[in-house]
Amino acid sequence: MAVELTLLSRRYCHLCHDMEVALAPLTAEFGIAVKVVDVDSDQFLAAEYDELVPVLLHGRNQLCHYFLDEPKTREYLAGIR
Repeated sequence: MAVELTLLSRRYCHLCHDMEVALAPLTAEFGIAVKVVDVDSDQFLAAEYDELVPVLLHGRNQLCHYFLDEPKTREYLAGIR
């Protein structure tokens, strides 16, 4: 089963766009998918993550927010292979 990460984002958020771009090399290297979800489309997500976006999740595991923590994300992905 392929690994899918979730990127909680906003359309008008430059940090969100930056994290999505920064994830591209990791998605290619690890063969993972990234589902981008607009945090404002869901009241629960907006209440929980409002000021933290962008937020990178694997299930309920929060990998990082604001900026991609590449070493931490790389280590996490290597560990779930």
